[in-house]
Amino acid sequence: MTGVVGAGVATLWRSPEAPRALDEAALRDRPDVAAWLAALDASGPGGRLGLHGRVDTQLLRGEPVVVLERREGWSRVAAPWQPSSEHPEGYPGWVRTAHLDLDGTAPDAPTATEPPGVPALDVARRFLGLRYLWGGTSDAGVDCSGLVHRSWRALGTVLPRDAHDQATAVRPVPLAEVRPGDLYFFARPGAKVYHVGFVTRPVADDGTRWMLHAPETGDPYVEDAPLAPHRRDTLVSAGRVEVP
Repeated sequence: MTGVVGAGVATLWRSPEAPRALDEAALRDRPDVAAWLAALDASGPGGRLGLHGRVDTQLLRGEPVVVLERREGWSRVAAPWQPSSEHPEGYPGWVRTAHLDLDGTAPDAPTATEPPGVPALDVARRFLGLRYLWGGTSDAGVDCSGLVHRSWRALGTVLPRDAHDQATAVRPVPLAEVRPGDLYFFARPGAKVYHVGFVTRPVADDGTRWMLHAPETGDPYVEDAPLAPHRRDTLVSAGRVEVP
């Protein structure tokens, strides 16, 4: 069964049991994202940080889904516009069935919402100052890979949803040869890529690198800033999105 997201923003959960009481506004038949974020912030740092292991991503109105399973008001779906190594049909997870229009039709590919020639980096800059939200892909909040995915999707280009999948989908670029619009990828020793951001300037003569990204630690707002020491220590690669 196929369909599309009917709600403005539908949150994709790890399981039907994942939401907490403070997530109630996101589960309403008509989700109230503003009320949800207010509840998260009112609960202290654990509100947003507590989404780890609960939320995987968000789906936007009109986005297609493939329904894999239905259970008591919930649907397990795959999101084709958010490719993932976790499922061949797209990012998998659970969403309230009330947030879907299951009429059996779905668009094949996203339509560009920006004029031809607009760089993805320019789209990403419009998110500067937005609060970090784990799993976020909407104008209300994004995470690092959500920012990259959403910026490119506005141009009609579908990138994988998660940073480690994005790292394998781009053309590798030597770190000394990056240019604005390329992507930086970060990983700890022996682990998969966990963070991504846009290169915003060529590497300075003193080695300083600038990046536009959605950081979860420190100042949790989308920012364009020099790499912090812990970012420099975990920078492992760079890549360039190639559009046919």
